[in-house]
Amino acid sequence: MRVVLRDISKRFGSLAAVDHVSLAIEGGEFFTLLGPSGCGKTTLLRMVAGFAIPDGGEILFADEPVTRVPPHRRDTGMVFQNYALFPQLTVFENIAYGLRARKASSAAIRAGVSEILENVQLAHLAQRFPSQLSGGQQQRVALARALVIHPKALLMDEPLSNLDARLRVSMRHEIRRIQQSLGITTIYVTHDQEEAMAVSDRIAILNAGQVQQVGRPAEVYFAPRNRFVAEFMGTCNLLELAVAAFDDTRSLLEGEINGRRILVRARKKPETASVTVLLRPEWIKIADRPEDGETNRFPGKVVRAVFLGSLVTYQVEAFGDRLLTLAVQDPPGQEIKREGETIDLRFDPDRPVILGT
Repeated sequence: MRVVLRDISKRFGSLAAVDHVSLAIEGGEFFTLLGPSGCGKTTLLRMVAGFAIPDGGEILFADEPVTRVPPHRRDTGMVFQNYALFPQLTVFENIAYGLRARKASSAAIRAGVSEILENVQLAHLAQRFPSQLSGGQQQRVALARALVIHPKALLMDEPLSNLDARLRVSMRHEIRRIQQSLGITTIYVTHDQEEAMAVSDRIAILNAGQVQQVGRPAEVYFAPRNRFVAEFMGTCNLLELAVAAFDDTRSLLEGEINGRRILVRARKKPETASVTVLLRPEWIKIADRPEDGETNRFPGKVVRAVFLGSLVTYQVEAFGDRLLTLAVQDPPGQEIKREGETIDLRFDPDRPVILGT
């Protein structure tokens, strides 16, 4: 089912929690609302579910307006952050609750619950109570309860936030597997960038009630539209580059940082005297020896080195007073740089992103 939001707004007093948001979620798509606390993502999801009414705008399910349709008539399944399981009911009865509320027959309830228990791999726990389950098992019961009614859309509000880090990783893969096997339209809310990138077909990044960018995970990571998206979608280095020249034939921008020449690929000459350039930590390389025709090579001093097994992150002082973060994958143990060591760094002109162009 296709879900469309047209110019949706919601205020709480003087606060614009959702500010003229328009989105189109395609049928069968896993669509994530991502942003920091207070950005409006949960309020937006609650309006899709029918638990809150927009002050302005329209919500459509399969081209039919549902803006003022009550939640129980919207044909959606909701998974809450705290799971909201009934402690006095068994796993089977928790999952069957929605079918009983719809007055399904006993045979239909048994068949429906049994099928979804197999799908979420909990058939062997059907007679246990929520207090006898792990956090991950409770999360799957909540998911099964939402899915057993065969909703046209699945809505999930930070469903993994109560789990430990390792279990969150395994459960997000499980959610994605189930969603893809059922082909159900899913709208997912999270503040976790890695989680969003791992499960989503597309992501909408929100800040202060407004959509900053919508796109595929790789698109918003590698080509952020503005400074907020660049910083929110992972660690980044932002450099202010004074524009010196532009080579039309090669689409190369020549700039300076504290007198050092830097080349960056650009579609057109900037209209401003300076630009903000994004460099992800993994785009900066440690340069062991000079090479012919090498560009964007510069010295730096290691301020901090953090060994994380398959990854070493460095903070390096460069360009006089700039502090850069770089990440080195699979570092040989004997080559890990020491704090205070001077090293040469470089990056390819094709890697940086000029923000705001």
